[in-house]
Amino acid sequence: MEKENVLAIDYGTQSVRVSIIDKNGNFLAFEQEKYDQPYFSPKPGYAEQEPDYYYDCMCRAAKRLTSAHQELLDSIKSLSSTCFRDSAAYLDENYKSIRPSIIWLDQRQAELKKKLNPLHALAFKLVGMEQTIILNRKRTPAIWLQENEPENWIKIKYYAPLNSYFNYRMLGILADSASNMTGHFPIDYKNRRWYKKGAMKGDLFQINPKLMPPIVEVGSVIGTTTEKCFLETGIPQGIPYIATGNDKSCEALGCGAIDENCAHVSYGTSSSIAIVKNSYFEPEKFLPSYSTCFKGAYTGEVQIYRGYWMLKWFINEFGSTDNLEAEIENKATEEVLNEKILNIPAGSDGLILQPYWGPGLSRPLAKGGIVGFYDVHTKYHIYRAIVEGIGYGLKEGLMSIEKRGKIKAKYITVAGGGSKSDAICQITSDLFNLPVLKSETYENSSLGCAMAQFVADGTYKDVEEAKKHMVRYKQTFTPNPKIAAEYKYLFEKAYLEMYPALKNIYKKLTDLKNEKNK
Repeated sequence: MEKENVLAIDYGTQSVRVSIIDKNGNFLAFEQEKYDQPYFSPKPGYAEQEPDYYYDCMCRAAKRLTSAHQELLDSIKSLSSTCFRDSAAYLDENYKSIRPSIIWLDQRQAELKKKLNPLHALAFKLVGMEQTIILNRKRTPAIWLQENEPENWIKIKYYAPLNSYFNYRMLGILADSASNMTGHFPIDYKNRRWYKKGAMKGDLFQINPKLMPPIVEVGSVIGTTTEKCFLETGIPQGIPYIATGNDKSCEALGCGAIDENCAHVSYGTSSSIAIVKNSYFEPEKFLPSYSTCFKGAYTGEVQIYRGYWMLKWFINEFGSTDNLEAEIENKATEEVLNEKILNIPAGSDGLILQPYWGPGLSRPLAKGGIVGFYDVHTKYHIYRAIVEGIGYGLKEGLMSIEKRGKIKAKYITVAGGGSKSDAICQITSDLFNLPVLKSETYENSSLGCAMAQFVADGTYKDVEEAKKHMVRYKQTFTPNPKIAAEYKYLFEKAYLEMYPALKNIYKKLTDLKNEKNK
């Protein structure tokens, strides 16, 4: 059989997917393994998981796929994997995990007992980034480990971003592209390499670059699948593994967001807005753009840290009756709620939400806020206000990306769980006052991972040609001029003024919390 298809593995926050995809973007085989326990919490706010758990889940999905589609195995010419970001495996000299991974959802913070180089600290203070740097360092698992588990820290031989560890399990080689190493790591995103020890930006994370695995060029072959991999997964031995990139980058590619005309919105556990540009730029002050899953481009991205996790939060706190209704109607609770918000007018009758349930780098002291309550408001107004608030936050992010990147989006592509709702897609179109394109598939990260492979091996000369053959849209949402005008007013006259009005209160609340924690 001619080798003309690729295999894509997508490690998500809630499940892992394994697919065989052809050059026309068709999923010839697909298996998904949902995690029984995406993470566990030894203490409130902690999120940990054994890295081998994710790999073992992948093996189960791969075994089902390879067993059910033996006829396709000889057609696989390459494979690659994409993974959620900002999580690492802590490995000893034998590549064995020393302790569970601290997953990106984790909320613990380091005390910062070890101070920055005084000259570096002064430089960050002079440019107004002192609080941002403090938050970034507090969130760095490596610093927390050094402070709280020094006995484990000294055992770490390899501080490996998760996908590089998964590569080791499949190939016997610990390496990956810069795109799949996004997170609290000492990486120079512009030049796709580790910072040298002592470099100002690299020094933030207190990780010796010697602990980090090798970085390879995106599109290069890292190695081939081993006999051990075959026994564990059923994936044939000797298949070349092509380095691609992280889940958000692959997702954007799989939606066809490949140039400056298109903003890509990811409505996932963490929500984000991004634009691909051929040159490096900072979408926010001191926030790097990331290497894409294909050569020659960067992704300028702004993130709402908790994003559509907030919908889960709402359901857990206020959705008991809606859970019951969903069970009766055999629907997901989100589907029921997304139908309910169709009865709520745009702007949620004046209820405005600021979606900082988890603070961002540019506003490290920010907290969530809701203003505008009066007696007509119901819990469904709050739900719609969450959807709109995330949209406002992403629109503010787009403004920064466009200004600093000197670009202008003409349309939006959407992906992630929120994109399954037509109501949310229409709200997005109205709020941004731009057309919104919904893809034919919701498995955009897997599709993008496959597209990157086809570009890397020369099947397509570039991502533009891959998009023409592999990306299809099933629906376009266009803005309603009247509603778009109302959102514009609420965004400019209310939402953008909320943070300046509340930031001093947020600081006082943070000071009180810090005082109590002493």
